[in-house]
Amino acid sequence: MTVETTEVRDAPRTRAAATKIRRAQQDPAWLRWILTGLAIAVVVVLIVLPVLHVFAGALAEGAGVYWKNLVEDPDTRHAIGLTLTVVPIAVAANVVFGVAAAWAIARFSFPGRTLLTALIDLPFSVSPVVAGLMFVLIFGLQGYFGAFLRRDGYAIMPYLVSALLVLLLAVASFVFRPSQRRARRGLWKTPPLGLALAGATVFVLLVLAQQALGVWPTNKSLKIIFATPGLVLATAFVTFPFVARELIPVMNAIGADEELAALSLGANGWQMFWHVTVPNVKWGLVYGIILCNARAMGEFGAVYVVSGHIAGETDTMPLRIEKLFQEYNMPGSFAVASVLTLLAIVTLVVKRKLEDRIPAPEQGRRTGAHP
Repeated sequence: MTVETTEVRDAPRTRAAATKIRRAQQDPAWLRWILTGLAIAVVVVLIVLPVLHVFAGALAEGAGVYWKNLVEDPDTRHAIGLTLTVVPIAVAANVVFGVAAAWAIARFSFPGRTLLTALIDLPFSVSPVVAGLMFVLIFGLQGYFGAFLRRDGYAIMPYLVSALLVLLLAVASFVFRPSQRRARRGLWKTPPLGLALAGATVFVLLVLAQQALGVWPTNKSLKIIFATPGLVLATAFVTFPFVARELIPVMNAIGADEELAALSLGANGWQMFWHVTVPNVKWGLVYGIILCNARAMGEFGAVYVVSGHIAGETDTMPLRIEKLFQEYNMPGSFAVASVLTLLAIVTLVVKRKLEDRIPAPEQGRRTGAHP
C-alpha cells in the first residue's frame, strides 16, 4: 500500500476530526442566536428608539415649527453660537497640550513623568460637576481670585499676554534652531543666559507697551465664572485626556529612530516635527480631535455649574435643551436635541470612515498594541 493511498483513505477521518474540534471550540448555535438577539435588543431599546424619538418629537408639529424653534428663538440661536465658539477653543487648547504632553511622555524620561501621566487621566475619574465647582471656588466671587478679578481683573492681562508671547518666541527659537552646532550663526549662538535676559527684556517692553497704549481697561472686573472664559475652562478640563491619550501609545510604538535620523541629516525641530512626526501620528491625532470634539459638544455637568444657566448669555446647547424641557417646550427641546444628535451621528460616521482608512498596523499603534 502506497503512502498516497494511505493519505487518501485517512483524509475523511482527518476532516471529521478537524470539524469535531472546531465545533467543540464554538458555542452552540442556540446560544449564539440568544446572545445576538439580546445585543440587538439592547441596542434598539437604548440607542435606536431614543434617537428616533428625538427626531420624531422635533418634527411632530411639522418642519416649519422645527425650523422656527431653531432659528427664530434668540436664546436658542445664542446657545448654538456659543457652543460653536466654546468647543473649537477648547479643542484647540487640548490639541496643543495633547501634542506637547504626548511628546514629553513618549520621548523623555524625567522626574514626575508618572505623575504627569496620572494627572492627564484625572478628568476621567473626577465628576464634571466637581470640576465645575472647583473652578467656581477658584475664580468665583467668593473664590481665591474672586475679589481681585472683581476689583481690577484686567490688570493681569498685560502680564499674561506678554508671558504667552515670550513663551511662543522661546518655543519658536528652540524649534527652528539648526540641529547641528556648526550651522548655528548669529542669534542661534547666543548662550542660554543671554536668551533669558532677552526674554525678560521683551516681557517688560510688551507690558509697558500695553499699559501705555491702554489696550486693556482699568478698574474693571474680569468675569470668568458665569461667562465664556469659564465655559472654555470647564470644557477644556473634561476633554483634557482625549488627544494626549490617543497620541501617547502611537508615539511609543513608532519610536524615535526616524526623528533622530532626521536630526542627524540636518533637519531642525520644526522640519522634524512637520515632516516626520506628524505624518506618523496623523491618524491618532485626527481620531483624538474627533473624540475630543464629540465630548465637548455634549458636556453638561461642568458647564452647568460654571455658566449660571443664564438664558441668552451662558447657555450652551445641552443647557438650552434642559431649560426648554423644564419649561415644557417639548418641540423646542427636541429640536435642539436633534441638532446635537445629528452632530453625534456625523461624528460617528466620520470616526467609522477614518477607521476604515487606517491601515492595520496603524490601528495597532493607536490602540497601544503591536501588530
